[in-house]
Amino acid sequence: MGDRTYTISELAAEFNVTPRTIRYYEEIGLLQPRRTESGRRLFSGREKTRLRLVFRGKKYGFQLEEIKEMIQLFDKDPSGKQQLLKTIEYGNNKIEEVSKRIAELETVKREMEALVEEFRRKLAE
Repeated sequence: MGDRTYTISELAAEFNVTPRTIRYYEEIGLLQPRRTESGRRLFSGREKTRLRLVFRGKKYGFQLEEIKEMIQLFDKDPSGKQQLLKTIEYGNNKIEEVSKRIAELETVKREMEALVEEFRRKLAE
């Protein structure tokens, strides 16, 4: 099963994206599929895993350049330690960003609640 390859259509269907999205990730260096003699892309299990990591990173709000750096660190250091250190660094930054956003949203919520209450009082007059 380690030799299994995937077409761009198979991966696009599995990840619910367009083939253009996958081609874009190839263009920016996140994926490196093999090519058949006819030029057809064949993606390995490794490429499928990379694609899964890209979507996981995007889910958590990481930029593509950050995701690319984290993926490439594993290629440079198969122990994974450098990748983990960078992921922790980016993760801490993202947690701080999310915490600030939550505080902003809580402020907006309180302001909206106060306005709604004020409007209810005006209607009751």
